[in-house]
Amino acid sequence: MTLAQATLLGIVQGLTEFLPVSSTAHLKIAEAFLGIRRGDPFLTSFDVIIQLGTLFAVFVYFRGELSRMTRGALAGLRARRPMESPDARLAWYVIVGTIPVGVLGLIFEHAIDRLDVNEGRLLAIIAGSLIALAVLLFLSELVGRRRRGLSELSWTDAIVVGLAQALAIVPGVSRSGVTLTAGLFTGIRRDDAARFSFLLSIPAVGAAGGWKLLGLVRHHALPLSGAEPLLLLTGTVVSGVVGYGVIALLLRYLRTRPTHPFVVWRLSMGALLLVLAGRGTFAAPAIPPVARAR
Repeated sequence: MTLAQATLLGIVQGLTEFLPVSSTAHLKIAEAFLGIRRGDPFLTSFDVIIQLGTLFAVFVYFRGELSRMTRGALAGLRARRPMESPDARLAWYVIVGTIPVGVLGLIFEHAIDRLDVNEGRLLAIIAGSLIALAVLLFLSELVGRRRRGLSELSWTDAIVVGLAQALAIVPGVSRSGVTLTAGLFTGIRRDDAARFSFLLSIPAVGAAGGWKLLGLVRHHALPLSGAEPLLLLTGTVVSGVVGYGVIALLLRYLRTRPTHPFVVWRLSMGALLLVLAGRGTFAAPAIPPVARAR
């Protein structure tokens, strides 16, 4: 991987992590077009670590909200009225909404990781996921009432959106896309559904990234020499800066506009991937097990 490729992948991660289009899908597509082979241990490290850049972007953007939620939750516990304030309730809703993806992530971790070896099958799954969620997102725009804000969330909303987030372990589904879709179906306003989705990403992405990072350290697979640390730093910083801008722009957009452009984009990318995956046009060969073992 070159510095230019690391920068480009950081931009892709930052652009697509928060848009309802699937960052995983677009990273895999970009890596395939760049000729970066599947199964490369450094690529696994890179994909995991640059997510921390977009996670940091969420922390920075929502630092005021996170501070209020933390203070509200602690004050509620001290007063033995944990659900008394809207900020405290929102904090507990985020915790409850994170549980399903944590459980399913642990159960299916190895099965999902194995998909990464066979690029043709992986791209076909991504294509199907892109198209399926595009249809659901379009339906949510049709039937969702979009009348409620964050202060009006309920336990049911948190559980429904949390269960939807668990589907994001499937490549191409899009964590932000599926949670936004679920929020619209439950009647939450677009920008508030996106805001709740971003808050949900903090424990979900943080735990997933931290778990994988711990695995890399435990197996001595984290590159700490040569040019690789610079590539990791570049991709992470770029993804964080781009991601911060995307959060601000997306929330502003969703206050007054529908998600139809993202529906069209997902359908177009899904159809293109199905064609290319069927032809094997740009499949970068996976590194064989013997080569990886070296």
